[in-house]
Parts: sequence; structure tokens; C-alpha cells
Amino acid sequence: MVKSHHPSLVTHHGAAIALFAALTGCAVGPDYKRPEIDAPAKFRFQDAQDLESADTAWWALFGDPVLEQLVAEALASNKDLRIAAARVEEFAGRLTVTRSQFYPQIGYGVGATRERSSEQLGPPIVGVSNPQSTFRATVEARWEIDLWGRIRRLSEAGLADLLATEEARRGVVLSLVSAVASGYITLRDLDKQLAISLRTANARGEALKLFELRFQGGVVSQIEVAQVRSEYEAAAAAIPAAERAIAQTENALAILLGRNPGPILRGRSVDDFKLPGVPGGLPSQLLERRPDVRQAEQNLIAANARIGAARALYYPTISLTGLFGVASGELNDLFTGSARVWSFSGTVAGPIFTGGQISGTVAQAEAQDRQLLAAYERTIQNAFREVDDALVDHRKSRERLAAQGRQVDALRDYARLARLRYDNGYTSYLEVLDAERSLFNAELSYTQTQADVFNALVSIYKTMGGGWVDIADSGAPQPAVSGEAGMR
Repeated sequence: MVKSHHPSLVTHHGAAIALFAALTGCAVGPDYKRPEIDAPAKFRFQDAQDLESADTAWWALFGDPVLEQLVAEALASNKDLRIAAARVEEFAGRLTVTRSQFYPQIGYGVGATRERSSEQLGPPIVGVSNPQSTFRATVEARWEIDLWGRIRRLSEAGLADLLATEEARRGVVLSLVSAVASGYITLRDLDKQLAISLRTANARGEALKLFELRFQGGVVSQIEVAQVRSEYEAAAAAIPAAERAIAQTENALAILLGRNPGPILRGRSVDDFKLPGVPGGLPSQLLERRPDVRQAEQNLIAANARIGAARALYYPTISLTGLFGVASGELNDLFTGSARVWSFSGTVAGPIFTGGQISGTVAQAEAQDRQLLAAYERTIQNAFREVDDALVDHRKSRERLAAQGRQVDALRDYARLARLRYDNGYTSYLEVLDAERSLFNAELSYTQTQADVFNALVSIYKTMGGGWVDIADSGAPQPAVSGEAGMR
């Protein structure tokens, strides 16, 4: 059974897990065994890896204090995390309700009545006052003996549900940190794209003014002015598109931070980000490191336990009931020895004919177990795919970035030489425009690929999981799970 990383859950439910392990030998239904998983020996696109980075606060390795600040704020204030923490508390409460069936249910009752009988129906009984008062105080206990393990199986399922919910909360932590880092990288990438667009538009605007003056002096033709104006407007159109994307990305980040939509503080430029190492790990380690895989296994454990609870319905239930108290016609005599009342009883009740209700319940539980087994296996296979996708994305993005960097250098030379040829009368301005257009598009593409490289690395950390989730979780709201959950 996969244990939760939440300290209070591990501490307070460890005894319960041991109790279940000791008692389920006499409980109806199958005991859980982790399914055999056909895990590949290694990832397809595995490069040299930094084995320690999987257990560090990797977002700090980018070297941007603002990014660290944003992640900390998101962990403290994100609304989805608060919802997830409250959901863990909800399932802790459900477990408390289920485990309460282990113990006698004890209640009390205090009452007083005063009644008068009709004397028209017959003469009053000698020695009995009319009207008559009765005072009563009792304590009653009921207890179902869990001989077949039905309650134990339900409690086992409830604990697995609780731990699955805790893993779901940790999954929110994982996704949140990754989303904030990816959003911030995208924001800084858009900032650079805007700067390139502004610089290009300003340069082309100056060129347009110059060509308009030359046209007025009869030096250049109208078609050349139109060509220059076309390129200027293309750069100008890129500015509001980048500004729109920046505002929308800021708003999305603000919601992740638990704020109303608004501006986001900036730190380092995307050119100054440091590139952390690729986290290490084997495919088999995903079973222990990824919250979604751990959650899927806890769901499977719960479904397996519910098969036993369903099968236990075939067997009789044994219940004990006891009552002790006092009753008297006079309040002053209520607590005298002669006022005592008590009763004890035991009942055995079992099914004879239910019209298929129990068999249907068992079939339903077994079918749910098969569904969740397939879901568990699918989750693991999807985890392998996501890691491989992130690894190949990171590798190929870096290769693409290197090629685009060389392309940008070549186009800068092309633009410089084209202008030189135009200034010396060897070519038309159309060649200059072509060179500058190609350079502008290449610079934007290079910047986008820069962001792709960093975002691919974020995806690797997200898909591989690791000890960094626990580091991030220490700054997130923790569910208030009672140490005595299920014991009252």
C-alpha cells in the first residue's frame, strides 16, 4: 500500500493500517496485492540526467527570485489547493463515521410523563394515583460484532479513499507549481516578442518616413513606398497581438496566485534564465513518485476492499443491545435501588432471499474493481508516455533552438549585407525588405523556441514527480486531519 506523504496522515493512520493488516486475515474478500506492471527498463529519449534535481526546488534553479516568490504565493493562496485540502478533511470525516462502527454506540435518555386515565372506562386501580407521574433515566448501548470483517473492509476502503484524496491534493500541488513556472516563462517570452516587435516597428517607421521624403523629392517610386509601408504595418500589427497575449497570460497567472486579474511582477529576462539539469529517474520509480499513480492505486485498494464488504452481506450479523437505567413514579425515589431497570439482548440476523440484491452488490463491487485496475494500468502507461514526450520535446527543442540561433546570425548578416548593397546602388530596396522580414520572423521564432526549451524542462519535472512535491507542499495549506479521526 502506498503511504501518504502528508505527515499527519502517515502518523495518525499508521496504526490503523497495521490493525487492518493484522485482522484482514479473517475478513471476507480478497486481500490487496499490487498488480504486476510491465515497466520499460528506461525511457526512450533519456539523456544525461541530474539525479539530485528531482528532489530539489527546481524552480529556484532558474535563477529568478521573482519566480520563486510567485510559486510561494501560489502555494499559499491558490483556491484549488484550499478546495483540495478541504476535500481531504471531508474524507477524513467519512473515515471517522465508518470507523465508529467498530465501537458500541452509547446513548442516554431522560424523560418525564404525567398522565390521567379516564375513570369512565373503569374504576381506578387501588393504590395507583390518577393522574400518575413517571420519571425515567436510561443509558443504552448497541454494538455490531464484526465477525466477518464487513466493517473492517469498509474501514480499509475508507482509509484508501482518504489517502487517494490526499494524493489528489498533492497532485494539485504538482500541477500548480508547474503551471506557475510555465506561465511565467511564457510571460517573459511574450515580453521579449513584444520588445522585438516594438524595435522592428520603430526601425521600419523611421525607414517609412525617409522613403516618404524621398518620394516627395522624386528619388524613389510609389511602389517602393508601398513596400516599406507594408513591412511597417506587419511589425505594427504584431504589437497589439503580443500585448493581448501578455495581458491574458498575466490574468491567468494572477488566478493561479489567488489574486484578482492584474499585472505580474517581472524578474530576469528569458535570455538570462539558467537551464537546470534534467531530473533523473527510472520508469519503475514513477509508481512511487507521481501523485496520480499513487491516487489510482489507492482507488484500486478501496475497490478491492469493497468486494469483501459486499460479500460479507451473505453472512449473518450479530448485534448486542443493553439498557440500564432507573424509573420511578416519584422523582425523589428515582435513584433508589428499587428503581433500577435493565435489559440485555443479542440478535443474529441474516439473509434468506433477497431477489439478487446481495449478488448484484457483489457483482457491482467486482466490476468497479476491474474498472479501477484498468484505470491504474492506464495511468501508469500514460505516465510513461508523458515522461517520454517531455524528454523528446526537451531534446528536440534544444536542437531546434541551436539551429534557429544559427539562422538568426545568418539573417543578420544577410540584412546587413543587403543594406550595404542597397546603399551602394547594387540592388533594390526589395532585397533589404526581404532580409529584414526574414530576420524579424526568425527572431520571433527563436524566442518562442527559447520558451519551449524551458517549458519542456518544466514538463519533465512535472511528469517525473519526485521529492520536490514534498518541498512545495510544505508551503501549501494543510488539511486539518484530527489525530483521533475515526476513534470517537
